[in-house]
Amino acid sequence: MVKTYYEAINWNQIEDQVDKATWEKLTEQFWLDTRIPLSNDRDDWRGLSEIEHTVVGHVFGGLTLLDTLQSQDGAEVLRKDARTPEEIAVFNNIQFMESVHAKSYSSIFSTLNTAEEINEIFDWTNHNEFLQKKAEVVNQIYQTGQPLEKKVASVFLETFLFYSGFYTPLYYLGNNKLTNVAEIIKLIIRDESVHGTYIGYKFQLGFQELSHAEQEKFQDWMYNLLYELYDNEEKYTAQLYDEIGWTDDVNRFLRYNANKALMNLGQNPLFPDGTAENVNPIVMNGISTGTNNHDFFSQVGNGYLLGRVSAMKESDYDIGRNNN
Repeated sequence: MVKTYYEAINWNQIEDQVDKATWEKLTEQFWLDTRIPLSNDRDDWRGLSEIEHTVVGHVFGGLTLLDTLQSQDGAEVLRKDARTPEEIAVFNNIQFMESVHAKSYSSIFSTLNTAEEINEIFDWTNHNEFLQKKAEVVNQIYQTGQPLEKKVASVFLETFLFYSGFYTPLYYLGNNKLTNVAEIIKLIIRDESVHGTYIGYKFQLGFQELSHAEQEKFQDWMYNLLYELYDNEEKYTAQLYDEIGWTDDVNRFLRYNANKALMNLGQNPLFPDGTAENVNPIVMNGISTGTNNHDFFSQVGNGYLLGRVSAMKESDYDIGRNNN
C-alpha cells in the first residue's frame, strides 16, 4: 500500500458537528452586494445633511478597513490553528465573505458618492489615528499571539469593534431611510454573528483545556485587552459622532456588543448597562426589522430568498458541545 502523503477531507466522518452546521449556515446565507438595488436610496441620500454625508462616508470607510483586515489577515491566521480539516473549510468561507463585505462598501460609495468624496473617505480611513490603532492592536495579536489570543481578538473585532460603524445604517433603517444600504449591513451583521459565535465556540474548546490558574491569567489578559480597545473606541466614536450628537447612544451600543463578545467567548459580561434595554430603541428596531425590499431579492430570482435565513443562534451550537 502506498504511504499516505496528503489526506482528502471526508465530510462523511465529522469530528466536530459544529463545523458542518456552520458550513451549512454560511453557505445558505450566501449573498452578493451586486444583487441589492442601492440606487433606490439616492433620494434618501440627497435628503441628508452635509454632516450626515460625512458621518456615513467615514463610518463605512472604517468598516471597509476592518473587513480588509479580517479578509487579508484574520481568517488566515485562525485557519493555521484549526483543529479539523472541516474547520479549515469554514475559515475559507469566512475569508471569502469578509472580502465580499469589504467590497460591498465600495459599491455603496460608487452609488452615493462622487469620486472626490470617495478619495477623501479612503484618505481619512487610512490616516485616522484611532482607526489605525485598533487595526494595529488586533493585527499585532494576529501576527504574534497564541492561538487563543487570536480567537479573542477576532471575536472582539467581529462582535464589538464593528458596531460603532453599524450603528449609523441601523439608525437610518429604524427611521426608514437608506433601506437598501441597510440591507447590506444587515447581511454583514448576519454573517458576523455566525463568525463570532463559531470562533467563540472554538475558543471555548481550547480555554477548557487550560488549568484553572492558566484560565485566570488568560482572563486578566482578555479583559485588559477589552479595556484597551474600548478606551480607543470611545475616542473614535467621539470623533465620528460628536458633531451630530450621537456619541452617548453609540457608546451604549458598544457596551452592549462588548458584553455580547464576552458571552460568545463564554465569559461574564463587563458593562452593567450593556443591555438591549439601554440601546436606542430606533437602532434595535433597525437591527430586528425584517427585510422589506421586494420580499428580499425576489427581483433577481428565488435563489436569493436565501436572504431570509437568520443568524446563528446559541442553540444552534448545542450539537457538538460536551455532553458529560
